[in-house]
Amino acid sequence: MKKIWIGVGLVSVLALAGCGGGNPPESAKQEGAAPAAGGAAATPDEANGGTVTGKVAFTGAKPAMKTIDMSANPVCTRAHATSPQKSEEAIVNDNGTLKYVFVWVKAGLPADKTWAVPTAAVALDQHGCMYAPHVIGVMAGQNIEIKNSDPTNHNIHPQPQTNQEWNESQPPGSESRMKSFARQEVMIPVKCNIHPWMHGYFVVLNSSHYSVTGSDGSFSLKGLAPGKYTITAWQEDFGSQSQEVTVAGNETKTLSFVYKVLPY
Repeated sequence: MKKIWIGVGLVSVLALAGCGGGNPPESAKQEGAAPAAGGAAATPDEANGGTVTGKVAFTGAKPAMKTIDMSANPVCTRAHATSPQKSEEAIVNDNGTLKYVFVWVKAGLPADKTWAVPTAAVALDQHGCMYAPHVIGVMAGQNIEIKNSDPTNHNIHPQPQTNQEWNESQPPGSESRMKSFARQEVMIPVKCNIHPWMHGYFVVLNSSHYSVTGSDGSFSLKGLAPGKYTITAWQEDFGSQSQEVTVAGNETKTLSFVYKVLPY
């Protein structure tokens, strides 16, 4: 058996110009109140605001990635004929970082601001009988454009705790589905009832101060007003960890989140 230890470290502080399944989903109720209503909607001031950046590292024995058995559906099997699909719950990148870690500003944003909802939709594709990407972030009220690029029927079934649940089939060649969630909620599991190996997560926030790590494990949170913030990282198998950081205008600070797996 293995034991999971979570380590958090402040790697460096950089000044600009001469000087970011396992554990159960967290309820949106734990993430703070919604922004105050009224007034003009705000957008992050990326030109003049502070930035928190960094990577999510992994140390210890690399988790074994299971090969997914798609033999129940010949279309899915053919999509991975030359390279069998591996599970995506805990992907360790070649540089020792983790992919699909959601990093966001959990606390510290001005309580009197309502953040503008982006007009562009966030894309979720069903490709190779997998959800792509595995984890997506979206603002409350922002559209999610759900596509089916496979020549087989799929099903999209998010399972929120505070938002409205929905469950729809999407035949091959059909038009994209436009969906949204009305309230902040971290995290919302999504599954396909037809193909049980297909699953992922929607993360719904009241602001756009979030990032999902990719193939290099890096994250970046831009446009932060001067102040003190709680930055939280979440990984579906290894859980959450948080750090506090204070930024000034036009200042960049670098954080490191470290997940460790050690034997008993």
